[in-house]
Amino acid sequence: MNLARILPFVSTIVMLAFTVSVFRRWLERRKAHFLFWSIGLAMFGAGSFAEAYFAVAGWSPLVFFIWYLFGAALNAGWIGHGSLLLFARKRWAHVVTVLLIAGSLFAGYLMLSVMPLLDASTFDRALPISEQYRTIMPSVSEGATVRLSTPFFNIYGLVTLVGMAIWSAWLFLRKQVLPNRVLGNVLIATGALSIGLASTLTRLGVGAYLYLGELIAALLMYAGFVMAGAPAPQTEASSVTETAAAD
Repeated sequence: MNLARILPFVSTIVMLAFTVSVFRRWLERRKAHFLFWSIGLAMFGAGSFAEAYFAVAGWSPLVFFIWYLFGAALNAGWIGHGSLLLFARKRWAHVVTVLLIAGSLFAGYLMLSVMPLLDASTFDRALPISEQYRTIMPSVSEGATVRLSTPFFNIYGLVTLVGMAIWSAWLFLRKQVLPNRVLGNVLIATGALSIGLASTLTRLGVGAYLYLGELIAALLMYAGFVMAGAPAPQTEASSVTETAAAD
């Protein structure tokens, strides 16, 4: 088994640990951004698991459905929305939340619609799914309109996750407190940018770097979350409001 086929397994393990950590934080604090983060991270992990499955077990329509809908389309939007909830006003955030859920359900419907049109005969287990999904799925004009939804979720997720992480880092840097949260948010932003770059290359037909980008993103964002969530000294914590990505 070559390196490209091992990476999804490692990413799946990292994302499982990451998702559990964030979900436990939600159980403790019951704040909406933790819930959206954990759902988005679970989607990310499901996509990584699907890639690992293809490398070992071969073709499965259900696994392809999971890989494309959760791994390629939705996860970035849900993770980024969690970050947005840290800063957005409640009324506006509620509207965007409804739009995100409705858009996700519609994307799921579009994905179900394209499933009968998949050409599984072209699947090659020796190749990463990111390098061959274009030949398995039909084009947009031939019925795969779900492809049109992925840029919206991914751009929204990238802008909100990176933007909010950088903004949080800047707030703490300006106050000259909690350097762990500055660095933690920088790591989160860097991880998001790495998967964003890998995803863009995949859409341009260069899918060989997607698995590496996913692993780098998983490691950096998890490290950033842990670092930003480290307990703060009492003297520093008292001067900071809840504006960081780990609050």
